[in-house]
Amino acid sequence: MPKMKTKSSAKKRFRVRPGGTVKRGQAFKRHILTKKTTKNKRHLRGAVNVHETNMGHVAQMLPGAGL
Repeated sequence: MPKMKTKSSAKKRFRVRPGGTVKRGQAFKRHILTKKTTKNKRHLRGAVNVHETNMGHVAQMLPGAGL
């Protein structure tokens, strides 16, 4: 059997935390920021967890992570 490869895009976007949760960055914060409110941009700061309904897809993209 060949080795299972990790998706290169997934390893750049996600980090697996020690507790088994997956950290991701917020979307909609890269460009066209002038028409977004300051409150909206403030709430997009920081990292958040991947929702449990999407964990199956993330686990398929990161086979070596042990999810």
